[in-house]
Amino acid sequence: MELPPSHHSATRAAALAACYVSYRRGSPGRGLALRTVRSGRRQDIDGVGRKYCLELVLEDVLDKDSPVNCTAEVLHHLGNKNIAPDVQFTIEGELKNTDEADNIFYNRIKSLEKELVAENIPDNHGNTSPEMEPIRLLAWVASGYVIWQNSTENTKFQLAQIKHVKQVKRSDEYLEFDYMILLHEMVSQEIIPWQMTVLWHPQHGVQVTQESRQPKHASE
Repeated sequence: MELPPSHHSATRAAALAACYVSYRRGSPGRGLALRTVRSGRRQDIDGVGRKYCLELVLEDVLDKDSPVNCTAEVLHHLGNKNIAPDVQFTIEGELKNTDEADNIFYNRIKSLEKELVAENIPDNHGNTSPEMEPIRLLAWVASGYVIWQNSTENTKFQLAQIKHVKQVKRSDEYLEFDYMILLHEMVSQEIIPWQMTVLWHPQHGVQVTQESRQPKHASE
């Protein structure tokens, strides 16, 4: 069944797909976001679930002048809310190379004498300092994993703010950060605190080793 690109089911599936793509292809130098939905199709698969076939345009949150086309399939499984949706995607063309920016950030954090601690990114006026931008993008990418794991057909999440982030000291090559983030669930208009532990290395990408929804007062 063809869906208008603005149909709420298509936009929810597209937002989920964009979060998943950002998780798989993002870094502290690149966060991908949904710009627009070009087309959507919904298919009910007996005994399995509901599949959305989508054509999207994605953009880099730091470089909105370089959009990329993307096709994606999102499969929501029947009944079981504990199974994350299946997402497959193909990006047309090349994403901007971020190796240099990623390595600069990695070396900067590795050279700190004290572990990084920060809060309220962006601040209440929507501003993020240049030195905190990679920390924000890393949270954007990692939140893509959290959103993928916790989405249903009836949700639409987006990272709203980092309430607190603390670097965790490690003896190996990885960087580790403990984040408390706020996710905006746009259907219910809830703002939900979420904890996530994030590992990152320029050669190995982003890993979320722990994530859990927190009670409302946790962010206060």
